[in-house]
Amino acid sequence: MGAESHGSSYGASVSNSSDENGVVTKSDDHNEVSDKGVTSTVPSTDTALLIQEGDIAADYIERLLDIIDSDGDIDLDVEGNRAAVAVVGNRLSNLVGPRGATLDALQELTRLAVAQQTGTRSRLMLDIGSFRADRRTELTRLARRVISEVRASGEPVKLSPMNPFERKIVHDVVSADGELSSESEGDGSQRRVVILPVMRDSK
Repeated sequence: MGAESHGSSYGASVSNSSDENGVVTKSDDHNEVSDKGVTSTVPSTDTALLIQEGDIAADYIERLLDIIDSDGDIDLDVEGNRAAVAVVGNRLSNLVGPRGATLDALQELTRLAVAQQTGTRSRLMLDIGSFRADRRTELTRLARRVISEVRASGEPVKLSPMNPFERKIVHDVVSADGELSSESEGDGSQRRVVILPVMRDSK
C-alpha cells in the first residue's frame, strides 16, 4: 500500500454558543440537535459534503501513489469552505513539478474524480510535499514587504505573474492590511497582482 489515509484528522472548527435560556444554538460548522435536554453534534450539510470530498480524494490519490509505487501519508482537513488534502512524505517532487505545474494538474484531476461521485463541482485544495504551504509562507512575506514599499513610496507595484492560488494569497494579505488595495491584471499565464497605494478622495 503506497499511502496511509488519516480520515479522522479533519480540522473543521466547532464553536458552541448558548442563548439567554441556555439552549445550544447553531455553530459555524455544525448543527446542534437537542432532544429533551440531550445535545448531540452532527456535521452540517456543507461540512459533511466537504468531508466526503476529502475521503473520495484520499482514495483516488492513494490509488495513484500505488500505481507509481510512491509512499506518502494523506492528511485530510476542512479549511474554510474547501476540503483540503495533503500528501506528506519524501521524494514527492516529481508529483509537484516545476512551479507546481504537475501538482496543479493532479489537483484538477482529483477535483474531477470527486465531482464524478458527488455530482457537485469541487473546490478541493491539494498539496503535496508541503509545496503550497511553503509557497503560502513565501508569498505572505513577499506581500508584506511590497506593502511596506508601496506605503513608503506611494506608487503601485506590479508583482510577477502568478496562478489563481498564489494571487489569492497576496490579495488576502493586502486585504488584511486594511490600508492598501490590490487588483489583478493581465490574461492567462501572465495575470499578476498589482498592489496599489491608499486612494485619497479628491477635493
